Amino acid sequence: MNKFCDYIKEYTKGKKVCILGFGREGRSTYKILEKYGAQASLAIADLNPVDAAANGLPENVELICGEDYQKCLDRFDMVFKSPGIVLEKSLSELKCLITCETQVFFEVFREQIIGITGTKGKSTVTSLIYHVLKESGIDCRIAGNIGIPVFDIAEGMNEDTVVVCELSCHQLEYMTVSPRCAVFLNLYEEHLDHYGTMENYYNAKKNIYLHQDVCDVLWCNKAIRTDDIPSIAVTVSNTDSSADVYVADGIVYDSDDEEYEIPVDSIKLLGTHNHYNIAIAWDVCKDRVEEEDFTKALCSFDSLAHRLEYVDTVKGIRWYDDSISTACATAISALQSVPEVGTILIGGMDRGIDYTSLVDFLADFGVQVICMEASGRRVFDMIQAREDFSDKSRVHYADHLDGAVKLAAEITPEGMSCVMSPAAASYGIFKNFEERGDAFKKLVSELGK
Repeated sequence: MNKFCDYIKEYTKGKKVCILGFGREGRSTYKILEKYGAQASLAIADLNPVDAAANGLPENVELICGEDYQKCLDRFDMVFKSPGIVLEKSLSELKCLITCETQVFFEVFREQIIGITGTKGKSTVTSLIYHVLKESGIDCRIAGNIGIPVFDIAEGMNEDTVVVCELSCHQLEYMTVSPRCAVFLNLYEEHLDHYGTMENYYNAKKNIYLHQDVCDVLWCNKAIRTDDIPSIAVTVSNTDSSADVYVADGIVYDSDDEEYEIPVDSIKLLGTHNHYNIAIAWDVCKDRVEEEDFTKALCSFDSLAHRLEYVDTVKGIRWYDDSISTACATAISALQSVPEVGTILIGGMDRGIDYTSLVDFLADFGVQVICMEASGRRVFDMIQAREDFSDKSRVHYADHLDGAVKLAAEITPEGMSCVMSPAAASYGIFKNFEERGDAFKKLVSELGK
């Protein structure tokens, strides 16, 4: 039994424990608590029904389901909250301890963790760092918001194991421990439906470094205000040459005043924004791996699904899936990165973000624009109200994705590209951005039949 298993036993000993949310992470938590926990009792609370038989739950596990599922929390000493659950009361109003998998895992392994957060690019950077380390022969594991609960990788870890962990704002919101190595990629308007203000959203993200020690390291975008960093700060930028790590024209000027040349023609990551991601990965990994091994791994790294992913060439048009895009900056990057882009599909759930920067960019970037869903309607109306927008006839509206794809097939010039980069969330229309991307791919494939 490793130190994690011992910690779980002591952490839960004699406690009345509730698992709040029984999705992927909740089920992961249950497996560990059932195996190693020493709790006095265990309950599961979820808005949706939980099938005890299908999940192999014994009779002594209490199930609390339905709209009032959070009213029971103060009956327990400890509540493991899943990141997708929004608490109905503030921490100060609750008598129970609110914790989570990530909190407990970090309390045990924080010295071995490279944690990555940011509004955009965190899955790519997390996967790239993990790929480089793994291909270089380092004992490492990947987990977190990438889709692997941290408890799923905890068993069997040793003192030399490196964990590369993607961290969302929801995972960080109540954290009181930070990883030894932290990466804060960027900060854009996002999740304002939950946090209300950018300041609240930023405060959730800041927990990736707020609890670091003085000898820990934070790689942080130069544009982010970080006057409260307790650790060693390494600033990174692709626009400000005064940053500790600066990337331009495919050259990374790193924190040791050395240069790394990105093999631009040999990698599969599109766009200069990915050069920024590579610069981060290089500076994080350079003291752990040889440059030759880094380059070899970088060249073998495949871009992730739904992130400027080439789908197919149908009807003479190259189709790209960038469903991960939920911000203006990512849609702009898509237009700058995709070769010979002729059409962009924009829109989804309207979270109230400011689309001015995207509209400004589209005014001078002469592509066909197809707006869809609620946020797309807002962008469409903003464009129509702009007197300085060149050629409004190239801006169209389609209610939903299926109509947008059909229209794109008609108006995109042959030999050019169409990219779906929505700059909007998918919720309320699709389950998540993955489902939206899969739907886009299916619609594209059907064009060829």
